[in-house]
Amino acid sequence: MRLVENVLAGDRLALARLLSLIENQEAEGLEALADLYPRTGHAHMIGVTGAPGTGKSTLVNQLVRRLRLSTPEGEDASIKVGVVAVDPSSPFSGGAILGDRIRMRDLAGDPGVFVRSMASRGALGGLASTTGGVAQALDAAGFAVILIETVGAGQAEVDIARTAHTTVVVTAPGMGDEVQAIKAGILEIADILVVNKADLPGAKNAMRVLQAMLEMGCPGNSSMSGEERDVGPAWHVPVVCTISTEGEGFDTLLDRILQHRDYLHASGGWSVRERERQRAALDALIRETLVERFHESQPDGKFEEILEKVVERELSPWQAVRELLHRENAE
Repeated sequence: MRLVENVLAGDRLALARLLSLIENQEAEGLEALADLYPRTGHAHMIGVTGAPGTGKSTLVNQLVRRLRLSTPEGEDASIKVGVVAVDPSSPFSGGAILGDRIRMRDLAGDPGVFVRSMASRGALGGLASTTGGVAQALDAAGFAVILIETVGAGQAEVDIARTAHTTVVVTAPGMGDEVQAIKAGILEIADILVVNKADLPGAKNAMRVLQAMLEMGCPGNSSMSGEERDVGPAWHVPVVCTISTEGEGFDTLLDRILQHRDYLHASGGWSVRERERQRAALDALIRETLVERFHESQPDGKFEEILEKVVERELSPWQAVRELLHRENAE
């Protein structure tokens, strides 16, 4: 396929076209992704999540710049970095609002960086349904590190832990994020905690509170699955202070990210997480496919008829599902 050849040759326009096809779930894009799939599995997927206003986009911008400057020993070229920024959907066009692009303008023109904004399109969990496919395409195209920034909708940002190898949770002082972290279970998905905007009042207190929470609730790392705990020692979640606007604290943050990557490889956690990533992706695709097939199998008007009965309180949703499934099995 010509599109696949062009993507592998480094054609950025071909890559952009492929990502659009994948995002729109068009047959050509899915076929190309299938051809590229054997070349995936090499990139380090880093998820960046947190509440709105914590400075995730500026933090990602600084991380990309640091990654581009860090050249592994023995390599001539800097690390190629892909960014997948999931934005809220526009209520009018349904597309991405592109707020992240405004904060990442200084990455423009760097041939080793590819930034893709995509709309959440109503998907919950902070990611779009096709985020995984877009990340895989970037992986196959040779991007060694892929940063995935979630919508930042607050307490539903846990899907990223099933998509990324390393999950960075960003908080900021004065926003009550420490309490929200407990309520949302954010601490449970964090591999690294960041107190951003550390120049604001309350930063030191926020750091102390988060460290105390980790000591009380996470003697090791609660983001590790039971299978991960079986393969090696626990990872202790570090808390890092940063000031994204000034670029402060990012050498430490990058060190912690690389340490976590090395830890996953050394402990066997990388293969465990990769398996869990693929399991979650398969589960999501199965659910989506079965729902589509179910609706396609329904006679015209039958689903709306049952829905109307639910709206009129003649049937409960559970009774409606039983009736729909019984009708499908009977046919």
